[in-house]
Amino acid sequence: MMKRLLIILMVLLLCGCHGSRGSSAFELPESFDESRNYEISFWAKNDTNINQVNVYKKAIADFETIYPNIKVNLKLYTDYSRIYNDVITNISTNTTPNVCITYPDHIATYMTGDNTVVALDELLDDERYGLGGSEVRFDAPKKDEVVTEFLNEGIIGGNYYALPFMRSTEALYINKTYVEKLGYEIPEVMTWDLIWEISEAALAKDEDDNFLVNGQKIMIPFIYKSTDNMMISILKQLNAPYSDDEGNVLIFNDTTRDVLYEIAEHASTGAFSTFKISSYPANFLNAGQCIFAIDSTAGATWMGSKAPLLDIPEDQLVEFETVVRPIPQYDVNDMKMISQGPSLCIFNKSDPQDVLASWLFTQYLLSNDVQIAYSKTEGYVPVTLKAQNDVSYQEYLAAGDEDDEEHYLIKIEAAKLLIDNVANSFVTSVFNGSASLRDAAGSLIENTCKSARRKQTIDDQYFADLYEKLTSLYHLDQSTGVSGNKDLGPLPGTSVALLSALGISWVCIGIYYFLSIRNKGK
Repeated sequence: MMKRLLIILMVLLLCGCHGSRGSSAFELPESFDESRNYEISFWAKNDTNINQVNVYKKAIADFETIYPNIKVNLKLYTDYSRIYNDVITNISTNTTPNVCITYPDHIATYMTGDNTVVALDELLDDERYGLGGSEVRFDAPKKDEVVTEFLNEGIIGGNYYALPFMRSTEALYINKTYVEKLGYEIPEVMTWDLIWEISEAALAKDEDDNFLVNGQKIMIPFIYKSTDNMMISILKQLNAPYSDDEGNVLIFNDTTRDVLYEIAEHASTGAFSTFKISSYPANFLNAGQCIFAIDSTAGATWMGSKAPLLDIPEDQLVEFETVVRPIPQYDVNDMKMISQGPSLCIFNKSDPQDVLASWLFTQYLLSNDVQIAYSKTEGYVPVTLKAQNDVSYQEYLAAGDEDDEEHYLIKIEAAKLLIDNVANSFVTSVFNGSASLRDAAGSLIENTCKSARRKQTIDDQYFADLYEKLTSLYHLDQSTGVSGNKDLGPLPGTSVALLSALGISWVCIGIYYFLSIRNKGK
């Protein structure tokens, strides 16, 4: 009886572990088996922009025409954090998607499972099925036709784990009408000193408590959408530490504290705010209640009084001239601006043919038809030189018009901003925990701004306490790195059950052993 119970428990344990173990490393098959049918899942993100959804759907339909034996199932998300959470949840049950739009920071966390994400090095270079390979049925870009800086952003721990899909940077969207009304001219590159000066000047009011610059009761001169990018960019411009390639957290330093003091000063007067505190910068900009709005170039279609995508009622819209500039700099002769945007990763599966089918579809997303069509939906830039140099894309860039949705001038100017500044762009180190560090970077600014608005005391002790609080909150005091360990939160219920079963099994083994010895003694 005891033997039978033990066998049952061990079988249950082994069955329960199926799917949670690491997979074998992917090995490229000798050829793609076209006699079989494949069904792959593609998790993608769109900004509630129906034009992006249509690009995805057309890309899938065109790809399925080229490869009728590969069916692609599209699942749409409204933000990357939801994709990230779902992937993390599904890793333990081996139910990840085949292809996923995500960020390298997130991929580094996905990689905590053995061979969860496919290393793309062999796939990129294969003469038959690699980028632009001889056996690929469509006009795919070759490896050297992908912008080198964008391609290298997908290197994690020495291997390619991400393929760039679209790229953007941050832009400074300016109400030129109000800046000139305040008596200032807009240079080609704004400095931080100048943007703070103009922002404070915009707070002047008349005897009726209306702001002089807009005649309204509301004016937030400067709003930054992504405060994590703000902190990261400022530290990069100041050559101050943030993190290193080994995953060491270096952000909690004196330079960070000095930057936060300056931000607190302008948050306390009302000259500066953030998206999380006030809401979308574009809404305030378009209502004449903001002068400087920093957001992604991908968000350009929301910026300006003639923007195709408006989120405010028409009667709140204020007419003004919009200009696009790089984010503020400390040294205009040594510009630094972040490179960002969605990447693609492929999840490992037990059948290498499924992975190869996924790779073919991933590669198709880099073809000119998809790259150019998607870039036109917002201020994104194609990640391939092949698409950027295509005649149709060059014509698109040359056709800027404020009254044409597809050729909306601000959107095109935002795209040109990145194309002209690829050499000035940068990315942060990617490691298991880098996503948490990014969140902490934004929280430094958000917490400081909230405290300043509440007139709380902000001094060295305040920042020492804040550093300690965020270190604990985001588990930044634990070891990190590409293959390091990091507290990812409570174990999933399935893991708890498996560990419990393992414990019960060892107890049963002990009891069985004890009874066997006792019976032999008798």
